Amino acid sequence: METHPDIVDMRARHESAENMASTPKVQAIDAMAFLTGLYLAASPWIAGFNGLTRLSVVNLIVGISYALLMSGGFGRAYDRTHSMAWAACALGVWTIVAPWVVAGDQSTTRTVVSNVITGAVATLLAMAAAMGGAKKGGAEGRSLRGRRATGSGAYRAGSG
Repeated sequence: METHPDIVDMRARHESAENMASTPKVQAIDAMAFLTGLYLAASPWIAGFNGLTRLSVVNLIVGISYALLMSGGFGRAYDRTHSMAWAACALGVWTIVAPWVVAGDQSTTRTVVSNVITGAVATLLAMAAAMGGAKKGGAEGRSLRGRRATGSGAYRAGSG
């Protein structure tokens, strides 16, 4: 690996991703998202709607999935893995609509309130994580646009 031609660039990207993941804001989002996923997984038993078996299983699976996606357990390179946050955002939206889709007419006030609040928090946290990863990609995009503008300006000067 030491002889790889891009080793310096790879190390710089790794250090940049590690620095980005170690900010207090990112750590807070990770921690709150992990706790939100754990609550969602346990919510049927906490809020008392574990009698609705299908919704209980859905909340358990979606909660564990959300916690794993958002906990940073799959890697800290947010510029490459922030798409996982968009998947977690979809899980948050699903959590909001799940009481009506899964439970049907059996949904209760507890199921609706628990899932809507948890889903809204999960969606907002996932969007915050996705935007944090997109900011770094936006800076790289600006540098590429700057190179393209320089190239097109040179073209115009040569053709004029």
